[in-house]
Order: sequence, then C-alpha cells, then structure tokens
Amino acid sequence: MSDEFTILNVLGPYREPREYAFSFDYSVQRPHWPTPQGIRVKVAIDHELEYFKTKILQLSGGTSGQQLRINQILCRAIADQKLEIANKEGLFADRRDVMIDPFIDELTHLFGELEAWMQTECERFKREIKDTVGV
Repeated sequence: MSDEFTILNVLGPYREPREYAFSFDYSVQRPHWPTPQGIRVKVAIDHELEYFKTKILQLSGGTSGQQLRINQILCRAIADQKLEIANKEGLFADRRDVMIDPFIDELTHLFGELEAWMQTECERFKREIKDTVGV
C-alpha cells in the first residue's frame, strides 16, 4: 500500500481548550481514496514547541509580536513533521478521521524521531526566523 499523501488544506493553529496545546486541521488525500480525510495534529506547547524554541534553537527575547510569529512558524513546522512521522508509523493509513496527539505519554516513543528532525533542521530555522522575524 502506498504511503503517499497530498495535503489539500491546513487550518490553524487553534488553541486547544482543555489542553496546553495548539492544533492544526489537515485535509489529506491519498491517491486511492475517493475523498479526503481530516487529521487533527496537536502540538504540546511545553513539551514540543517550547522544547524546540528554547532547548534546540536557544531563542529568547523579541517583542510579543515577534514571539507570536516565531511560535506560528515553529508550531506549523512541528505539526507538519508530526504528520510525516505519523504517516511512516501508519497512524492514518485507513480512511477515517484521525487525531495525532502530542508525542508524550503513549506516543512518547515517537518524540525521538521528532527531536532528531529538530536537531537536523536547527540551522535552517535559525536563519528563517532571523530573516523573517528579525530575532
């Protein structure tokens, strides 16, 4: 079975009401599906976003507007990567709506792959943030 998919649309970030997380809603289509499916990807603010921002990229400072833009850039990138990891793990191989929770608790085994991606992409994001946001 093919693991290829196309992202048709992404909405978000949304602030999850009862969790300390942001979420993105993806509309995903596989070549053999008659219609797209919805996938919600949650990004934990403390364990994923702040980890990437402070531990990996070592970013600090900036105005509240700059911090908001940095969070938007990093949060979307994390969500996109989590979608790729979930695809490799077969978490949305079937045609049904899916929720990809933060990579903590029962999904903690996937955090290592996300962290490796963060390390690999560190310099690219530092440049992008410097060029886009000025921090």
